[in-house]
Amino acid sequence: MPLSHPKLWKAIDNLARREGVSGSGLAIRAGLDATAFNPSKRLGPGQPPRPRWPSTESLTKVLRATQTSLGEFAALAGDAADIRQTVPIIGTAQAGTEGHFDEAGLPVGEAWEAVDLLQSRQSMFGLRISGDSMTPLYREGDCVIVDRDAVHVRKGDRVVVRTSHGETLAKEISGLTVQAVTLASINPAYEPRTLPRRDIAWMCRILWVTQ
Repeated sequence: MPLSHPKLWKAIDNLARREGVSGSGLAIRAGLDATAFNPSKRLGPGQPPRPRWPSTESLTKVLRATQTSLGEFAALAGDAADIRQTVPIIGTAQAGTEGHFDEAGLPVGEAWEAVDLLQSRQSMFGLRISGDSMTPLYREGDCVIVDRDAVHVRKGDRVVVRTSHGETLAKEISGLTVQAVTLASINPAYEPRTLPRRDIAWMCRILWVTQ
């Protein structure tokens, strides 16, 4: 079924929420003007107002920037996007202890709670933020949603990193080489931290944040 005008904009809004950003933030990430997805841009003049559609080029840039397939984008436009599902959630401090992840970095054990999410996959889970190193972006008690399949990261991405020593960190990538990853905090009171790749068990992008 082709995407109607309302459903297409609904998919863009849901994609922005999945990525943990506003519509303006999504546009900026894709290299577009910050106002490209504003509600005021969705209808033109006239009575009744004339629908305005995002260009194919704009959509392509958004899908590339968020590593979203056409199938995933279409799903965000459908009624399924309104069906709340749950993903497992645990605190970052608690996640640092043994027995909460399997060898693939996926949740195991009985300590996990659940959080509602519009779209979920088995590879997705949530971590409750502790501490203030990422304020004001992420505050204590916020839940960041990650996908263990979202392992292709780049400089500027917000990520969750699990070290081989059992630490679980929510940070922003400020440097990325074959040998090491530099993780920065939003709070300037915390110094950046560089980890050798050999000390990283897994690292995946943060897709969404909920309060």
